[in-house]
Amino acid sequence: MTSDHTGLVRSLSLLDITMIGIAAMIGGAIFNLVGPAMNESGPSLPIVFAVSGVVSFFTALTYAELGSAFPEAGGGYRWVKEGLPRPNAFISGWIAWFAHMIAGSLYAVSIGDFFGSLLTSLGVAPEYGGIPLSKIIAVISIILFTYVNYRGVSLTGRVGNGLTIAQLVIIVVLITSALFAVGFVNHSWADNFHNFVPHGMTGFILAMGITYIAFEGYEIIVQTGEEVKNPKKNIPRAIFIALGVVTALYIVFTFAFVGGLQSNVVGQEVWKYIGGYQDLGIGKAAQYLIPYGTILVFVGGLVSSIAALSATTFSSSRVSFAMGRQYNLPYIFSSIHPKFHTPHFAIIASGFIMLIMAAWLPLEQIALAAGVLFLFLFTQVNWAGINIRRLYGHKLDYGFKIPLFPLMPLIGIFAKAGLAVFLLIYNPLSWAIAVVWILIGFSIYKLYISKKEIEHYAPLIANIGPQQRKDYRIMVVFNKKTVEKLVTIASSIAKDKDGEISLLNVAAIPIQIPLSMAHGFAEPVMKSFDDLKKKPGFSEYRYLVRLSHDTTRSNSCYCRRTRSKFTCNGFL
Repeated sequence: MTSDHTGLVRSLSLLDITMIGIAAMIGGAIFNLVGPAMNESGPSLPIVFAVSGVVSFFTALTYAELGSAFPEAGGGYRWVKEGLPRPNAFISGWIAWFAHMIAGSLYAVSIGDFFGSLLTSLGVAPEYGGIPLSKIIAVISIILFTYVNYRGVSLTGRVGNGLTIAQLVIIVVLITSALFAVGFVNHSWADNFHNFVPHGMTGFILAMGITYIAFEGYEIIVQTGEEVKNPKKNIPRAIFIALGVVTALYIVFTFAFVGGLQSNVVGQEVWKYIGGYQDLGIGKAAQYLIPYGTILVFVGGLVSSIAALSATTFSSSRVSFAMGRQYNLPYIFSSIHPKFHTPHFAIIASGFIMLIMAAWLPLEQIALAAGVLFLFLFTQVNWAGINIRRLYGHKLDYGFKIPLFPLMPLIGIFAKAGLAVFLLIYNPLSWAIAVVWILIGFSIYKLYISKKEIEHYAPLIANIGPQQRKDYRIMVVFNKKTVEKLVTIASSIAKDKDGEISLLNVAAIPIQIPLSMAHGFAEPVMKSFDDLKKKPGFSEYRYLVRLSHDTTRSNSCYCRRTRSKFTCNGFL
C-alpha cells in the first residue's frame, strides 16, 4: 500500500474502481427509471440505452485520456482548471459537487423507499413522530456511508465491491428469467415491439434525458485518481469496462422485460403496462417472470441504491477536496485525516449537505437539474480536453490517447449540448434550477473565491506607478530580451486607446517555502526594473511584482473587456 504525496493512499485496484463505476451507473436506475423512461419511449427503450451509451462513449474517451494524464482527485474540475479560462474551473467544480450530492441524495431516498416498503409490508409502522419511515431510513443510510467513506478507501472499496456483485447477481437472475420467457413461454414476443416508437422522437429523446444520469459513472471513476494503483492504465480500462458492461446490461434487461411478458396476461401492451406503473413498473412486471419477482426487484433496488450511495458519497467528497486544495472552497476541505488518510472534512461536509437535501428538498425535479448539470460539466470537459492536448499534449505522459482527435470530443460537445437544449425546451424548470445554482456559485466566486485564488497562487507584493488608473490596461510580462520591443507595440495600442501599461515580473518561489514567508525574494526582482525605469518614457509605466510557486499560473491574466483568462506570454 503506497502513499501519495497528497497524503491519500493508493489502495484501490482495477476491480475496485470498475465496481465503483458500475455501481454509480446502475444505481437504482435500472429498477426505478426504466418504467418512467419506457412510458416515453415505448418498446424502443433498448435502443435509447444503446444511443445513450454511444453518446456517452465520446465523452468517456476524453475522461480516459485526461484521467490517465492527470490521475488526481477532482476529475472534470481538475482538467477544466488546466484547459479553460477562469472562472470555468470553479463553475465546473461547483456543478460537479452539487450534481454528485443530488445523485447521492436520490439514492438515499431510493433506499428509504425500497427498504421502507419492505418493512411496512412486514407490519412496521410507516411513520414515527410524524416523520415517514422512508425519510428516517434515508438519513440513516447517508450517515452510515459517510462514516464508511470517512474510515478509508479500502473499507469503501470492499463494501462497494460486495454490494455491486450482489446487485449484478440479482440483475442477471432477472434477465435470465425474462429471456427464458422470451425463448420458451412467449412465442409471440416480437409482437410486443410492433408499436416501436409510440411517441415519436420527442418521447425517444425524453427517455434519454430521464436515464442519462445512469451513464455518469465514469466521472466517479476518475475521482479515484490519487487512490488507485497504476492509474495511467487502470483508469482508462475501468472507464471502458464499466461503460460497456452497464450499456449491455441496460439493453438486454429492457429487451428481456418487454419481450418476456405476454400482453394478454397483463391486459394491455407490455410497454404501457411497465410504463404506466412508473418507478414500480419493473417490480410489477417481475411478478409474471419469476416467483417472488416483486420482492427480488425491491431487494435489487435496495442493494443497487446502497452501492450507488457509497460511490457518490466518495465522488462528491473528492470534488470538494480538490476544490479546497485549489482554494476554490475553504482550504479546510483539503485536510487529510492523519490516521485514515481520507479527506475527512470534505466527506463530512458533503454527507451533511446530502442529508439536508434527502430530508427536505423535492428531489424528483432537482434530479432532472442534476442531469442538466452533468451535461454542462461534460461539455466543458470535452472542450478542456481539446485545449489541453493543443497546449500541453507533447509534455504529458498519457496512458491512453483519443483516436481521431479532435473529432471525438467535438462530437461529444455537440451531443451533450444538443441533449441539454432539448431538455430546456421540454423541461425548462430543470434548467432554471441548474442556472440558479450556477449563478449562486458565480456570485460566490466573484465576491470571495477569485480574491483568495490570487492571494494564494500569486500574491501581488509590489504595485508601483501613477495613482490614477485608466480603464484600458495593457500588461507586458517582463523579459530582458523582449520587453522593449513589446513595450513599443503596447505603447502604440495604449496611445490609440488612451490606456496604461503595466510591466509584470514574477518571483519564482521554491515549492517548500510558503509564499507568506517569501517576501525577501521580491527585492532582487524589483531591482530588475531599475535599468528600465531610466529609459525615456518608462517612468510613466506601472511596475508589478508577484510571488508564485508556479509562474505559469501567475502569468494568467484577466482581460477586462472579454472577461476571460489567458496566459501572458507576450502582451495584453
